[in-house]
Amino acid sequence: MRFYEYESRAIAKREGIPVTDYGLAHTPEEARAIAERIGGPVVIKSQVLTGGRMKAGGVAFADTPDEAAAHAERILALEIRGHKPRGVLVDPKAQVKKEYYAGVVWDGIRKRPVMIFSDMGGIDIEEVAEKHPEHVARRHFSNVLPFSGFEAKECVARVGVTGSQLNRAAQILAKLAQLFVKYDMTLAEINPLGELEDGSFVALDAHMEMENEARPRQKRLLEELGVRPEETRQAREPTPFELRGEEVDAMDHRGVAGNVTEFDGNLGLVIGAGGGSLTLFDAVRKYGGRPANYCEIGGNPSVRKACELAKLVLTKPGVDKIAVMMSIVSNTRVDIVARGVIKACLELGYDPAEKIAIFRIPGAWEDEGYKILQRYGVEYCDRSVSMHEAARRAVEKIQGAAAAA
Repeated sequence: MRFYEYESRAIAKREGIPVTDYGLAHTPEEARAIAERIGGPVVIKSQVLTGGRMKAGGVAFADTPDEAAAHAERILALEIRGHKPRGVLVDPKAQVKKEYYAGVVWDGIRKRPVMIFSDMGGIDIEEVAEKHPEHVARRHFSNVLPFSGFEAKECVARVGVTGSQLNRAAQILAKLAQLFVKYDMTLAEINPLGELEDGSFVALDAHMEMENEARPRQKRLLEELGVRPEETRQAREPTPFELRGEEVDAMDHRGVAGNVTEFDGNLGLVIGAGGGSLTLFDAVRKYGGRPANYCEIGGNPSVRKACELAKLVLTKPGVDKIAVMMSIVSNTRVDIVARGVIKACLELGYDPAEKIAIFRIPGAWEDEGYKILQRYGVEYCDRSVSMHEAARRAVEKIQGAAAAA
């Protein structure tokens, strides 16, 4: 889930990272009052859960409280990429000597957080990394052991920062790393991190995202920030297909339907086994397939649950065939999944042999599952067929069917 900028700054402040004396306004009058309190030039920033605010006109500068109110009135009515603003942030226009970038993201390959620091802040970090890699430092760290001051200093020093600036920036990096782990973040960045004329550092903007599954653990933080339980805060709102997937998952305590995500493809996927789902999804794409969805079925689902998930995928517009694939399973019965997907085909009036491109789930009760599939003419792959080979065959079948049509 994503946080608004004003919430991200509040989290940073909570952990001892210096922030500016900003204020959140919901009306032009509130913006004027905050600007009067600040007593100088201010920046008016739209509070939306999307990027591109500057290009869309969601950021404006004001020299007087009246200008601040006028800009706030315009920005509060401005929709950016389909997002209506929660309010506007009224921020003092800081006298910045130099801008830096500091951020922590989760590295899905290394399975560890990585600290990123650059002495070229205020612009997109991906652009800096591509055009000026020597100005970007990275340092992986443990999400169990604290990110030490030495590690922080080493990261800052890699881009040539020395002296008092090194020590001050390193302190902020250490706090940012602590914040990332403490609040189950997947992204925590300060861009820009401003060095002021007096040599101090302050967060001029912040962007944070938290793991969805961490919401129960972070209930206190979310309550303090005023985040309501019904707020999904996703990159996009779930589709009707995905909402139905949640209903299928909740209908029975046995097993899971997993993280059901919709894509614009023609090969439906009933896949599972945790990391196996990701491997199979990537393998389908590697061989030129177009997945219609992603899911993570497993944990010994009932026949009904397997059936309802398969029916959901089969009835998705544009789906020509489904591929039922998992790695070797021990906590899921092959025959139950087989009964579920066969039942789904029959109830929808489909020939299982035509609609199921491949069934590759080796493991518990596989002999019984094979007999069920054999009866309906569905191709079954045992453990001698790799997941990648099964994905290749599924793609080959759906491409062949498309060519024949």
